[in-house]
Amino acid sequence: MAIGEFGGAPEYGGPMLSSGLYWLYESGHAALQPARAFADVTRLYFKNPLNPLSHTTFGKSLAAGAELFERSTRRYGKPEWRIDSVMVGGERAPIHISTPWERPFCRLLHFERMFCHMPRRPQPKLLIVAPMSGHYATLLRGTVETFLTNHDVYITDWVDARMVPVSEGRFDLDDYIDYVISMLHFLGGDTHVVAVCQPSVPVFAATALMEADNDPYAPRSITLMGGPIDTRVNSTAVNKLAMERGIDWFRRNVITKVPFPHPGVMRDVYPGFLQLNGFVSMNLDRHLDAHRNLFMHLVKGDGDSAQKHREFYDEYLAVMDLTAEFYLQTVDNGFIRHCLPKGEMTHRGRLVDPGAIRNVGLLTVEGEHDDISGLGQTEAAHELCTNLPADKKRHYMQPGVGHYGVFNGSRFRAEVAPRIADFIMSLERPQAARRPVAVKLVS
Repeated sequence: MAIGEFGGAPEYGGPMLSSGLYWLYESGHAALQPARAFADVTRLYFKNPLNPLSHTTFGKSLAAGAELFERSTRRYGKPEWRIDSVMVGGERAPIHISTPWERPFCRLLHFERMFCHMPRRPQPKLLIVAPMSGHYATLLRGTVETFLTNHDVYITDWVDARMVPVSEGRFDLDDYIDYVISMLHFLGGDTHVVAVCQPSVPVFAATALMEADNDPYAPRSITLMGGPIDTRVNSTAVNKLAMERGIDWFRRNVITKVPFPHPGVMRDVYPGFLQLNGFVSMNLDRHLDAHRNLFMHLVKGDGDSAQKHREFYDEYLAVMDLTAEFYLQTVDNGFIRHCLPKGEMTHRGRLVDPGAIRNVGLLTVEGEHDDISGLGQTEAAHELCTNLPADKKRHYMQPGVGHYGVFNGSRFRAEVAPRIADFIMSLERPQAARRPVAVKLVS
C-alpha cells in the first residue's frame, strides 16, 4: 500500500500517449458497457432456479463465466464502511458516522458510539490517518473496528482527485501536512495519531512543526505503522525501482489529465487504473489463481468462498486518482532524494526539524515480511528524534506478517493493537483519564 507500486508501472510511450491515456481508458470502458450488460443478463438467466439449465454444470459454468467477465470489466466504486455497531465493555453500542471537518480533498469522519451507559475505561481520542495511495480509507475497516472498542475514533477520508474541480486548486505534500495540522487543531488537543504506511512521513513532519512552534494542539503520541521514513534502510524492490527510474520517468509516463465528464476534468493526476495495474502486476499469478478459484466455487455452489472473494476484490479493485503534484512530490522526497532522514525536508520553505519533537510519544510498528516498507525504514524515526526522551519511544516488530498484516487481520487484532492501546494509555494525562467521555446517550 505504498505510494505507487513502482514495479508494476510499465513504460507507456512517453508524454504524447500518457496525456491521452485516461481518455482512451474511458472510451474502452464505455465501449464495454453493452457486453457487460449482456453478461449480467446471461448470469441472471442461468442462475434463475426456474430455468432447468441452472441446475446443470453447463448452466452453472455459463453463469460463472458471465459473472467473472462482468466483475473483471466493471468500475468499482467507493466501498461502504459497513460498521453498524461495536462491543464496548460488554455493551453493544450503535455507530453513527458523521463528518465534523471537511476540505476539498479530505473529510474527517467520526465514528460516534451511542452509549446507554458511560464506559468506565478511559476512551482516548484517536485520529487514524489513512494512506492517500490509491485505495480508499475503507481499506482500514478492520483497523477502525479494532480501535473502536477502547477509543474515540476519527479517520481521514481522502477524496478521489477526479471528483475535485480544478477551481479548488492544487494538493501536494505541503497541503497534506497542513490538513493534518488543521485536523489536530479542530480536535482540540489530547489526540493520539496513528499513521498507516504513506502518511507516516507527513504526520511525522506535522508533529515536528507543531512541536517547534510549541503548539498546544500537538498530538499526545504518534504511532507510525509500516511507513517509509528512511527508504535507504533495507531497500525493497519498490525503493530500488524508484531510484532507477527517477522522477522524470514518472512525470512522463504515469501522469495524465482527468477527462470529461468527471468534475475534476483537466486536473493532472496519477490515475487509479494505472495504480491498479501496478498492484495486480506485482502478484499477477496470485490474482489469476484467485479468479480461477472463484469460477470453480461458483460452479460447485460454494457460496461462502465466492462471497469472501467478492468482498475482498470489491475493496481491492476500488481505487482513486491522486493529484499529480502530491504523487510526484512524495515519490521524489521519500523514495529518490530521501529528504526527511537527510534533514533536507521543507514545508512551504521552512526546514522540518525532527529534533524539535520533545514531548510527543513515538511508537513505530513494522512487519517481519514487509516487502513495501522494509524492516528498519519506520524504526529510523527514533534516530531522528534526538531530543525525545527514551521513555517516550517504543518500537515493535510483528513476526510473521507482511505489509498488510501490520494494520489488519488476526495478528493485528491480537498482538499489534493491544500494544498500541497500552502505549497510548501510558501517555494519557491523569486529568484526561478522569475527564468524562463526550458521548451521546440513547434511551
